[in-house]
Amino acid sequence: MKVVDSHFHVWRQSDLPWLSGPMQPRIFGPYEPIRRDYSMSEYLQDVSGTGVEKAVYVQANWPPEKAEDEVAWLEKVAAETGWPHGVVGYADMTADDVRPALERLARHPLMRGIRQQFHWHKNPLYRFAADPDLCRSPVVQRNVARLAEHEWSFDLQVFSGQMPGACELARSCPDVTFVLQHAGMLEDLEETGRETWRANLEALAGQPNVVCKLSGFGTFIHRNDTAHIAWLVEQAVAIFGAERCLWGSNFPIEKLWTGYADLLAAHQAAAATPSDAQKQEIFSGTACRVYKV
Repeated sequence: MKVVDSHFHVWRQSDLPWLSGPMQPRIFGPYEPIRRDYSMSEYLQDVSGTGVEKAVYVQANWPPEKAEDEVAWLEKVAAETGWPHGVVGYADMTADDVRPALERLARHPLMRGIRQQFHWHKNPLYRFAADPDLCRSPVVQRNVARLAEHEWSFDLQVFSGQMPGACELARSCPDVTFVLQHAGMLEDLEETGRETWRANLEALAGQPNVVCKLSGFGTFIHRNDTAHIAWLVEQAVAIFGAERCLWGSNFPIEKLWTGYADLLAAHQAAAATPSDAQKQEIFSGTACRVYKV
């Protein structure tokens, strides 16, 4: 089966303050093993023999002022190796006018979308954004809508409690495709947490311009748990439909606790119930359409 990895990173440690500076608390736990360069050659070794034919790079939190440098470096890597096939870059959607930043990024043919992490949580360890309600900001809504001018998507990273605001953002930008990161980052695995997540996910799926990325499922449990993955995939596919779901490895983060082949196998086993055509949507078709690869 053809596979497209819709969410991976490569990096040079020196470009990333969170990797090269003092160890910072992260939601995925201790990360000493990845405080180093993770090259495209290593990624290609990791995916070897798995059926992965294409991959989309997602921004890795370079300093904001180096957002274009990140994309330019990826294009050099692509020229040397043929990978990645698309890039999701960074631009600050809270700026008064994001258009100059988008115009600079638009000079790079591999650009496919933007990610700015909006996830906020009462637990400081899980918190990234300074404001829980960025999705409701008129400035953010206006700037995200500008992505349609470039036919770019927006990788939406929020927790369950932020999904009502995310619904408003998606409604305000009907010409932009939103890619919900990590299926909404379920962190509360108690029954009430699961129920709230599912209800909010259903509301977000009611916005036709939102798709769901099946990735990062080890983020809060720090392991490759086949039962956990199976439950999340079952729920997401039931809510969004296979044609609105896409798979991503989140490598090398998930490399902290598993190998690439084992991770992909767990997701493929989780998607055993859908038809072959539906599985093809999850593992390549949706990503090819959304990211134009």
